[in-house]
Amino acid sequence: MSPTSGVAPIEVLLVEDSPDDAALTVRALQQAKIRNRVHVATDGAAALDFLYRRGRHADAPAPDLILLDLNLPKVDGRQVLETIKGDERLRGIPVVVVEFLSAVTAIERFWLEIVRLP
Repeated sequence: MSPTSGVAPIEVLLVEDSPDDAALTVRALQQAKIRNRVHVATDGAAALDFLYRRGRHADAPAPDLILLDLNLPKVDGRQVLETIKGDERLRGIPVVVVEFLSAVTAIERFWLEIVRLP
């Protein structure tokens, strides 16, 4: 018998607009040996609809964890985070801010930090 048998899966809301980054995250969560169900919102407006159970998300489960990209279309991730933390019903949900960087972007940021050094 598995140690997670009989335990309800963790409901994860992944808010990520890049299909490749979302697929990578879903794959990593599947391999984590933790029972989870991942729901993907591809923009900030869809994330808020999921959280407030609006429209096609009327039957959405309450997430146990939110993985949030900050750079999103429609409603920016920072606004989504502000809404979550400003709402009594949502603020208790842990939010992990995720940012996927291309190798070029990471190198550019590294060089910008070096240039700022005294």
